[in-house]
Amino acid sequence: MAAPGPRRGCPWLAVRPALPVLRWLPRYSLAWLQLDLMAGLSVGLTVVPQALAYAELAGLPPQYGLYSSFMGCFVYCILGTAKDVTLGPTAIMSLLVSSYAFHEPVYAILLAFLSGCIQLAMGLLHLGFLLDFISCPVIKGFTSAASITISFNQVKNILGLHGIPRQFFLQVYETLRRIGETRAGDAVLGLACLAALAGLRAMKSHLPHAAHAEPLAARVSYLIVWTCTTARNALVVLFAGLVAYSFQVMGSQPFTLTGSIPRGLPAFRLPCFSMAAPNGTVPFRSMVEDMGAGLAVVPLMGLLETVAIAKAFASQNNYKIDPSQELLALGALVLLSLAYLTSLFYYIPKAALAAVIISAVVPMFDAGIFRTLWRVKRLDLVPLCVTFLLCFWEVQYGIVAGVLVSGILLLYSMARPPVQVLEGDVLLVQPGSSLHFPAIEHLRDIICSRALAASPPHSIILDCCHISSIDYTVVVGLAELLQELRKHGLSLAFCSLQEPVLQVLLSADLEGFQHFPSQEEAERCGAAEPGVGRAASSTSTDVSSLLPAGLIQ
Repeated sequence: MAAPGPRRGCPWLAVRPALPVLRWLPRYSLAWLQLDLMAGLSVGLTVVPQALAYAELAGLPPQYGLYSSFMGCFVYCILGTAKDVTLGPTAIMSLLVSSYAFHEPVYAILLAFLSGCIQLAMGLLHLGFLLDFISCPVIKGFTSAASITISFNQVKNILGLHGIPRQFFLQVYETLRRIGETRAGDAVLGLACLAALAGLRAMKSHLPHAAHAEPLAARVSYLIVWTCTTARNALVVLFAGLVAYSFQVMGSQPFTLTGSIPRGLPAFRLPCFSMAAPNGTVPFRSMVEDMGAGLAVVPLMGLLETVAIAKAFASQNNYKIDPSQELLALGALVLLSLAYLTSLFYYIPKAALAAVIISAVVPMFDAGIFRTLWRVKRLDLVPLCVTFLLCFWEVQYGIVAGVLVSGILLLYSMARPPVQVLEGDVLLVQPGSSLHFPAIEHLRDIICSRALAASPPHSIILDCCHISSIDYTVVVGLAELLQELRKHGLSLAFCSLQEPVLQVLLSADLEGFQHFPSQEEAERCGAAEPGVGRAASSTSTDVSSLLPAGLIQ
């Protein structure tokens, strides 16, 4: 009796790969609940003030920061594959939204919706590999430039200045020109909040761990200090809000306040696909054209930021994530992120929120990467510096230029692979990597120039141990090389061919093609003599038969 085959059509098995919650929820232990509640409280106390601050950075009303930090947690815990990641507004994404949404909530919501659609489509098509083309120097250049840009963008709120342009260089000029208009209350409060945040951060990094053997009082003290340092954003914002409220009660207000935030949740519906303007209506097509490159940059950078954090946690805690699955999770949460939670934060000074942002983004600047790349590989400084400098002009230009420069360097390494040449009785040529069509002319030039320059001219052994694949253009180039060497009475023998490469060359049936298992056997069997070799083809194909008919004159 035949063994039963695998069950087909089972809905559970079909849905399970797309819903990671079905893998971890059955194994969830109630012992983890206490730790998860503590983590949720700590993260919530951090996220809420940051959400308000990042809305300011994005140029949107404060409630949109709260909206975007609410629904993502619930969707991601069902669809995400990284257990340590929380999703919500970030400094990087807020900066990008500021660049592409033009401080208009309608644009911001439509950008979020379309980005979610793009991420969802990329996830369904398994296009997570596209992130691999954004190199580490490009990411470091972008985040370092963003750290400076975002920090300086908040200086105006620390100083209480209004009407400062968004563009970085104009921002620097206007801030320095109008520094005499600084509001003393905002400046003092902002600097005090910055100092408090820096002190609490340093305290947390030097906080010794409380052992279980220590007295209860010591462990409780540790928990209190740890909670205060972890929730430092909430503590600082709460303190600043109380100070502002005290001044309001006394009849004076030296601070610039956040102002009223609408109560309740907005209606759950599709975004507006047009926008009313003073001179008419901006249609959907014009809005998409206005957002331009943002429809590529925002989805990719949003995913890249999340995946980078998730990979770091996964490496630390020994589990794996799926970049394509992250696309599905992010796409779904962005599409659902308009189910919001909001509250009133009228008395929170903008200087305090600016201090929260600056404290969050300053560590993103990585000065050490410049020294590291100078020491490890100086060529990687090119995409790093290009990205870093152009991001001060426009973020999208910096990212695109950095990716292009990295791509050019990658293509150059493919077109000019390292080639080792050893001269003796024969000329031994060993390419250091796979052979693709941009590199074949370079290899031909090296072989011909070195073989014909010797006196007498040397025959050649081409060691292919590092070549794992070749394409049709390479086959044509090798056929022409064999023909050219034969005119000068020289032979070209191949050795150490990997099976896929050997099959391609045998299928091409090149005239004079001979191959040997190893370099030693090629030399021992007289591979340097034309036509000699136990693996030489018995039939031959003329080079012209390998070329397209239109190229044959």
